[in-house]
Amino acid sequence: MRVASRAAVATTLLAIVPTLAVLALSGSASSHGTMTTPASRVYSCYLEGPESPDTPACQAVVALGGTQPLYDWNEVNIANAAGQHRSLIPDGKLCSANRSKYAGLDLGRSDWKTTTLPASGAYTFRIRATAPHRGNWQLYITRPGYNPLTPLRWSDLEASPFLNVTDPAVVDGYYSLTGTIPAGHPGRHLIYMIWQRSDSPEAFYSCADVVIGGTVPSPSVSASPSASPSASPSPSTSPSASPSPSTSPSTSPSASPSASPTGSTPAWAPNVSYAVGARVTYGGKVYTCRQAHTSLTGWEPATTPALWLAV
Repeated sequence: MRVASRAAVATTLLAIVPTLAVLALSGSASSHGTMTTPASRVYSCYLEGPESPDTPACQAVVALGGTQPLYDWNEVNIANAAGQHRSLIPDGKLCSANRSKYAGLDLGRSDWKTTTLPASGAYTFRIRATAPHRGNWQLYITRPGYNPLTPLRWSDLEASPFLNVTDPAVVDGYYSLTGTIPAGHPGRHLIYMIWQRSDSPEAFYSCADVVIGGTVPSPSVSASPSASPSASPSPSTSPSASPSPSTSPSTSPSASPSASPTGSTPAWAPNVSYAVGARVTYGGKVYTCRQAHTSLTGWEPATTPALWLAV
């Protein structure tokens, strides 16, 4: 009887062990990943080095949540999302997926590192997949007028994704999603990715800061007036470039190209070259240009303190 019992136990164990092994493997092989092109906030900060990040934005992430969130750059997720993203993630918590561990990614700041995208045409978005799984990827872009100083809200995103891909191929550990840059969105924006697995209720999320059709100057770089097209004019400057024929070619470097003939402070406008010291009005306030640049929609003075200082 004892021999028979031992044989039965051995047979049972032999049947159970493979099952346990499969369960262990499936538990450790959960899907992980993030957007790397353009770089998500968490991945960009990870590349700077979790122990001593370079930029103030990433330093703020570490100050709030420590270094572990950056080491775990590939798990900004909700285990049981099951497509219920909007009900599970409240406004202001989209970049962290409402996880306190990643709360630093939700900070409203204008100095998040950005990736420059072309103004239009095709673009390939890449997602690092440390454990590939079948699923659906949706990429949203913020609406015109997006303010990076405000933590991302669902209403900041366009109603529909501009790119929707199901089960793309994995090549060398990356998903490549080719789409078209959304029209009518020049300037500073954020691309929000939702990666919903189809073999599990788990979902992953990414926030990537971008500039479409331009480059935001680094807040730490102070450009000289001579770097701007509206810098101090030379004697060859044509008087016709001035708003008034009576204006002398020796107009002050700080004068905006949109200045009125009366010399009053002009209103801010996109697609204008501003020199350091130029003054504009916006939203009833007067601002002074801090860095020479050519303005774009989305770079309004009230939302770009790196470029404009309220007087």
